[in-house]
Amino acid sequence: MKQGWSGPLEKIDDYRWRIPKSYNSGMRVPGIIYADEKLLKNIRTDRAAEQVANVAHLPGIVNYSLAMPDIHWGYGFCIGGVAATDIEAGGVISPGGVGYDINCGVRLVRTNLVEKDLKSKIRGLIYALFHNIPAGVGSKGEVRISTQEEKKLLLKGAQWALERGYGRPEDLEYTEEGGAISGADPGAVSKRAYERGTKQPGTLGSGNHFVEVQVIDQIYDEQAAEIFNLHLGQVTVMIHSGSRGFGYQVCDDYARGMVRSLDKYGIRVPDRQLACVPVNSPEGKNYLGAMRSAANYAWCNRQILMELVRRTFQKFLNLGPKDLGMDLIYDVAHNIAKIEKYTIDGKTRALCVHRKGATRAFGPGHDELPEKYKSVGQPVIIPGDMGRNSYLLVGTKKAAETFYSTCHGSGRCLSRSAAIRNLRGRSIAKELEQKGIIVCSTGRETLAEEAPEAYKDVNDVVNVVHEAGISKRVCRMRPLGVVKG
Repeated sequence: MKQGWSGPLEKIDDYRWRIPKSYNSGMRVPGIIYADEKLLKNIRTDRAAEQVANVAHLPGIVNYSLAMPDIHWGYGFCIGGVAATDIEAGGVISPGGVGYDINCGVRLVRTNLVEKDLKSKIRGLIYALFHNIPAGVGSKGEVRISTQEEKKLLLKGAQWALERGYGRPEDLEYTEEGGAISGADPGAVSKRAYERGTKQPGTLGSGNHFVEVQVIDQIYDEQAAEIFNLHLGQVTVMIHSGSRGFGYQVCDDYARGMVRSLDKYGIRVPDRQLACVPVNSPEGKNYLGAMRSAANYAWCNRQILMELVRRTFQKFLNLGPKDLGMDLIYDVAHNIAKIEKYTIDGKTRALCVHRKGATRAFGPGHDELPEKYKSVGQPVIIPGDMGRNSYLLVGTKKAAETFYSTCHGSGRCLSRSAAIRNLRGRSIAKELEQKGIIVCSTGRETLAEEAPEAYKDVNDVVNVVHEAGISKRVCRMRPLGVVKG
C-alpha cells in the first residue's frame, strides 16, 4: 500500500501510541501500537495503522486493538496484530486475524557445537541442508499420505510425526500445546485442502520460511540462558515454517464463506477482509475446528523438518545424537487464534485471542509452561532477516496487557514486489557471503524478496518489546548460513 497513515497517534509513553476511539465512530475500543519514534516513521508509510483501527470495530473486542512493532500491512488484520474478543458477549473469530499460513511458527534448537567446529564446514553443511530439506513453492517431501492418514495427522499433530520416527518424546514437552491443539475437526476441512496437504508434510515452503544455522553472540540474561542450556559462542538452529498449502486453503475457504455470513449475524465491519462470525456460532465452531487442524498440520511439519535437520547434521558431521546435543528449546506459533482465560473487570472470561504475526509470551509461573521454564517464562523466538540477528526472549507477567503477546519478527518495510524492483541486478547471495553468511535458495527472486533491506532492523523491534516490558531479552544470535524457500 503506497498511501500512508495520517490519522491520530497519541503518545502514551516512549513505546506505546494510541489511536483514540474518536478516530472513527464505529471503533469499540482504542488502538495501541507498540513502537518507538524511529519505527513510527516507517509505520506511517503504509496503512497498517488503519487496519488497527478497523479491527477495533469487531463485536466483543476487549480492551484494545493491538499492534506489535513489526507491524505492516496484511490481509484483514495487520501483520503484528493482536485482538481478543469476549466469547460470552458475542465475541467473533475472523480468519483475517489468523492469516493464510495458519500456525506459521518457529522453533529453536540448541547444539553442543561452537562456531569454530563449523568454521571450515559451514558451506558444505548449508548445501547438505538445502539438498535434504524440500523447499520452494509447491515443494513436496518424502512423506506422502492418504486422505485417511491425513485425518489422523490433523488430530495428532507432532505426535503423528513422532510415531513415524521423526523426533524424540521430549520434543513434545517443549512444543506449544504439546504439538497438537485439542478441538481439531478434520470433518470441517474441504476436499481441496486435503488434496493440497497430502504431499507437503516435512517441507519448508517459500517466501520468508527458512532453516538458519546461527551462533550466540550476546547473552543478556545469564540465569535464563543457563536454564535453556545456552552459552556464548554456541551454535543453534532456527526453523521457520507453517501449514503450507493445507493452511492456505483452510483460510481461503472460510474467509470467503464468512463474507456471506456477515448479514446473517448483523455484523458490520469496515473491511470485508475482516469477515467474522460469533465464536459460538456453527460457522465459528467449524472454522475453529478447521484452523486447529491446520495448526496441528504445521506442528507436524516443523517436527519432521527438525528431524531432517538433525539427521543432516549427524551425517554431514559424522556425529551421534548425544555428541550433537540437538535439543529443542521451544516451538511457538505466531498465526493462530486461541481460547484463553483472562480477568476482565474482575471477572474471569474466556477470550478468543487472535495473534496475527505475533508470538505468545506467557510470563513466569503460567500453568501452560513446561516445568523447567516456569521460573523464567515462556521462550519467545524472534527471527530477524538473513543478514542481521535473531533473538531468544522470555515472556513476562506485564505481557498480560497484550494478552501475553509480543512481536514475531522484524517486519517488512518493503513489499515483495518493491524489494525485487529495488534490488534488481544485485547478487544478494554474494553480498551476504561477504559478511560470512552462506545462503542457499530455490530462486534469485526469493533472495531479493527477503533481502535485509526489505525488513526493519530486528534489533530496533526487539528493543521496543524489551523496554516496554512485554518480553525480556535472553540472548542474540547471528546467522552463519541460511536455507531459504
